Amino acid sequence: MKFFDEARIEVTAGDGGAGVSSFRREKFIPRGGPDGGDGGRGGSIIVRADRNINTLIDYRYARKHIARNGERGRGSDQYGAGAEDVILRMPVGTSIYDEEDDSLIIDLVEHGQEFVLCKGGDGGLGNIHFKSSTNRAPKKHTSGHPGEHRKVRLELKVLADVGLLGMPNAGKSTLVAAVSNARPRIADYPFTTLHPSLGVVRVAPEKSFVIADIPGLIEGAAEGAGLGHQFLRHLQRTTLLLHIIDLAPLDPTADPARDARAIVAELRKYDTALYEKPRWLVFNKLDLIPPEERQARIDAFLKKFVGRGRNAIAVDRKKIFAISGITREGCEGLLLSVYEFIEQQQKQRVRQEETAADVRFADAQAPASEQAPEASVPIPEALSDDPRFRPLT
Repeated sequence: MKFFDEARIEVTAGDGGAGVSSFRREKFIPRGGPDGGDGGRGGSIIVRADRNINTLIDYRYARKHIARNGERGRGSDQYGAGAEDVILRMPVGTSIYDEEDDSLIIDLVEHGQEFVLCKGGDGGLGNIHFKSSTNRAPKKHTSGHPGEHRKVRLELKVLADVGLLGMPNAGKSTLVAAVSNARPRIADYPFTTLHPSLGVVRVAPEKSFVIADIPGLIEGAAEGAGLGHQFLRHLQRTTLLLHIIDLAPLDPTADPARDARAIVAELRKYDTALYEKPRWLVFNKLDLIPPEERQARIDAFLKKFVGRGRNAIAVDRKKIFAISGITREGCEGLLLSVYEFIEQQQKQRVRQEETAADVRFADAQAPASEQAPEASVPIPEALSDDPRFRPLT
């Protein structure tokens, strides 16, 4: 199945059915009175997150989704039937934007999450609602309300804890295949990975995290070079980025440090928030380098990669790893460190949410202008003339 992570669709909810003007006419019942029923409600367009779907290919070709209109009311006090809602199932991680102002409508991040994208119109009123003591034979009825209409853009951002960055053929897919049960396409030519792939990494029976591999980046991706940076959106939900460095490139003229700096520059061009995410350096393909040369190559890379002055790049020396995706050398230590970092971030996030929801911290977090003023203590009348108890001016 092809992978599509973006689509544009047009959704239209159903109109409400019209109410009717009708009067009861039966034998031996003169002046039966009004009995016109209301119209039915129009069908709504509802989106639902489904973890069993992993692509937006269904909406790549089905561009228009229209719900049915509500039925018209009938006589004998019969209401029109409401139309069924249209359920649009979408992958978990889909963001829906309004095409007119490019604003975010809803972010589907949980399985089973539902949202009414377009509400169906309400049905009109029959003449039974307009009878009164002075108007016993009303002929008035109302039409149904129109349903909502929208043009929206769908963007799929995969849900992963860790994202992999790197040049083509840096060994990202090999690493994913080595540490998880995912089987991405692996070959000895660039741009083997054409779409994002996910893998579940288990470091213990009840300890795991999700890792995402995206197509490789090259210099000039912001201008459309290679596959561009269209897949970088899939890293926006991640907690940690692993920058995979090829210490033994096939091209002898390649400069790993210059290429790594180019990828960092592409991140900054695409999204500042993504650039500021925690990013660890992971040196790959140690099996192709003699043991006595490994540390020297890493030191030479870091010296050129970090740079000096205004163009210097901050690097956490404690978060630098050297591995081999083929032999799994160094992978265990990397995975344990990644899991510990993700667990700490999750605990910190939960603690912040609990603090924000605690009413004891509500006044402390509110601006000074919104906090309640201190209550003044009234002065008894007997002491009001005493200069010791007069208010300060």
